[in-house]
Amino acid sequence: MFSVAALAGFVLIGVVLHEVMSKELARHQRAQVQARLEDLRYLLEKGRATDLYERTRAKIEAISSRNGTRYWLWSEDPAWRYGTDAERMFALVKGHPDVVSVELPGDESPTAMMGLDLPANSLRPAVSLMVGVNGELFQRTRRSFARQLVPIVLGGAALVATLGYWIARLGLKPVLRLSRQAQRIGPGSRGQRLEAAALPVELADLGQSFNAALGRLEDAYVQLESFNADVAHELRTPLANLIGQTQVALSRERDAPALYEVLQSNLEELERLRAIVADMLFLARAEQGAQAQKRVPSSLAAEVSKTVEFYDMLLDDAGLTVEIDGDAQAVIETSLFHRAMSNLLQNAIQHSPTGSVVRVRIASQGSGAQVSVSNPGADIPHEKLARLFDRFYRVDASRPNSDANHGLGLAIVKAVALMHGGQVHATCEGGLVTVGFSLA
Repeated sequence: MFSVAALAGFVLIGVVLHEVMSKELARHQRAQVQARLEDLRYLLEKGRATDLYERTRAKIEAISSRNGTRYWLWSEDPAWRYGTDAERMFALVKGHPDVVSVELPGDESPTAMMGLDLPANSLRPAVSLMVGVNGELFQRTRRSFARQLVPIVLGGAALVATLGYWIARLGLKPVLRLSRQAQRIGPGSRGQRLEAAALPVELADLGQSFNAALGRLEDAYVQLESFNADVAHELRTPLANLIGQTQVALSRERDAPALYEVLQSNLEELERLRAIVADMLFLARAEQGAQAQKRVPSSLAAEVSKTVEFYDMLLDDAGLTVEIDGDAQAVIETSLFHRAMSNLLQNAIQHSPTGSVVRVRIASQGSGAQVSVSNPGADIPHEKLARLFDRFYRVDASRPNSDANHGLGLAIVKAVALMHGGQVHATCEGGLVTVGFSLA
């Protein structure tokens, strides 16, 4: 494409130069005609010799053989006529103040002609002077220029194409290096990055963006590995319980009450498996961009009170009280909102010491609202706060109370916030842990 563009550019320049040359040659030819005409005009108007015609004819014959110049004189007086077909030449230029192109017999190129009428004076009658300059010399110059221009245009285009190819190869060397570096990156070298510092300015941003993309992919890969391990762990425990209890039950004859007890225990494990699968399906749907559909204007304080009332018995057993501060109106899907609040309250109940107060704060935030649940608890390192909402993530790697929860509660809170166009947040200051979400 670059070569074709270069050729087109040179051809255009060649055509323009050829046209300029043609116009310049035509102007030069016209100037010659006018100069020859003015030369004889001066003689015919200013000459005072009695043999003016003979002098004029002698001058014409002396100069008419040079540069393909021809002269004609036409007059009503036959004695003042000169040149073959003078009458026809007079008819061709009559009424044309500028140069006229005429095809003359025996000439390969047109002749530029111009005529001039001279009134009578004391030495001659009224005459018409015609001068013609043959264009053969100008045509040869034009053809010679065109013959030289064609190889120049083709050679220039070829030279530019060659230089362009070389420059492109030179300019693309950093891209080839990037390609080779990228090809060396694989599952076993996820931490490898492109050498962005050695790239030219034009590719530096591309290299940095690619490295950033690799970083995000590595983070996602690590999270996926962790997620797979967590899923295997969470599913392995209830499956192991189911298999173990069933094997024990089948090891010898059991009466109906014993089998009922085994089935009851297996049912609990199956319910736990179903809950894990249902939560994972919900999270997958949220990550695919699902939005809250059945949204209605609601008082957040009233909806939080309903959730707290549902957990009254559990709060009493834990010796906890819940205080609700503030209120805000928001358009929410109440079932999703209750699910998020239930997970936040369960999280607070699980990690709060007996006799403490769990505080729920509700505040308007622009066109939406923000809900936060605060409870006393152990300090959480700052680097772990951002991961609280990851699936199956637990601050304590030993997984306490793994039989009571499966680590998807706060991930569901994040999903509910995203389905309402909001975000999640978590802070830990002065022994007070605050976790919440916003609604758009």
